[in-house]
Amino acid sequence: MSEQHTERDRTRGPQFGLALYRMATRAIGPLVPLLLSHRLKRGKEDAARLNERRGEATRARPKGTLIWIHAASVGESLSVLPLINHLLAERDDTLVLVTTGTVTSAKLMAERLPPRAFHQYVPLDHPDFCARFLDHWRPDLGVWVESEFWPNLITTSDERGIPLALVNARITQKSFDGWQRFPKTIADLVGRFSLVFAQDNASAARLEALGTCHVSTPGNLKHDAEPLTADARELGALRRAIGTRAVWLATNTHDGEEMIAADAHKALLYDYPGLLTLIVPRHPARGSEIARQLRDRALGVAQRSKGQRIDAGTDVYLADTLGELGIFYRLSNIVFVGGTMVDVGGHNPFEPARLNNALIAGPSEFNFAEAFATFTNADALIRIADSAGLATAVSGLIADETECRRRADAAESIVAKSSAATRITCDALLSLLPAVAAESAVSHA
Repeated sequence: MSEQHTERDRTRGPQFGLALYRMATRAIGPLVPLLLSHRLKRGKEDAARLNERRGEATRARPKGTLIWIHAASVGESLSVLPLINHLLAERDDTLVLVTTGTVTSAKLMAERLPPRAFHQYVPLDHPDFCARFLDHWRPDLGVWVESEFWPNLITTSDERGIPLALVNARITQKSFDGWQRFPKTIADLVGRFSLVFAQDNASAARLEALGTCHVSTPGNLKHDAEPLTADARELGALRRAIGTRAVWLATNTHDGEEMIAADAHKALLYDYPGLLTLIVPRHPARGSEIARQLRDRALGVAQRSKGQRIDAGTDVYLADTLGELGIFYRLSNIVFVGGTMVDVGGHNPFEPARLNNALIAGPSEFNFAEAFATFTNADALIRIADSAGLATAVSGLIADETECRRRADAAESIVAKSSAATRITCDALLSLLPAVAAESAVSHA
């Protein structure tokens, strides 16, 4: 986007659709306390930091150049950790503010952000909250990750002259179809980004069709992410409890997929009577309901959130906790990737692949279509259609350790071939800073 185009946009203000959105979100402001209260009761907000959702900071703005990175949730925030490390290593006068919208991601960022980087909750997309947030933080650069667009926050940042970048952008066919109903609005919105990097060719094509100019595809940041961490003591305790039993993992599962895994487990018991199935639901709050459904199928269940331990009578270990996936990817070298047997579009296959697992997935893949195709073409991913197919795939991998290891190694080798996306993205973002560095030195003094 040229400087001339940027200046024209700031002069004329937001397009009609965005202006209408701004008016509507301002009008529903009185309902925000009710919304936050409802989310708080459901465990979706942090009571101690609720004011951050209104744009009220809970810490002072540090001196120096501030890069603000918005990553919607867990997957996006984890994917930018290597990028953050690169940015901080390149500029010792720079700090990074990470915003996310979920309690889980906030917890993970508190544990994993390096020095000179810190977390705040993203404000709700109300004009006053956005203005309050930007008044306090005065970022020198705004970086949006993947696909979450908050119109008020984007347009207000642009109107204040903050350079904006969209990195690792992902636009699914469903999102593309939805935005096409408002072509002028989305064209105005994405046109406010000075830099746009898509994570795959399909997303790049959709972004260009929506009105984005000069989209590049340097690769996927998730290729370069660090392996998920694991508590060594917990990992050791679980390994001792499992012993020599055959084990497989269904991860990031959604409603309906746990029962598919349960049916597969029961089908496998004849050949593997000591089989242990690990299930990590995408939303741990569903844990008690999942446990009830599994027990209704006459399966012995140990529920991690309740401190229940694996014993000889445990068929399914239900890991309904947060931030522990790294443990379970290390317990089994056979992983079914959830979100693929329901209309969710799948979840990140790089995480289990990075920890040397053979992969299994259903047909729903639109969130990671190119990635799933890469794994499938390398014979590192088995595609299945139902619980019978899942049982067959798991059985084959348990029975043939050499084949299981070959597929796991193939998956890991894909991840090991770094796309250099992190380095390319880092250099491009830093190139946006020199023009504003001098201004920031004055305005932040």
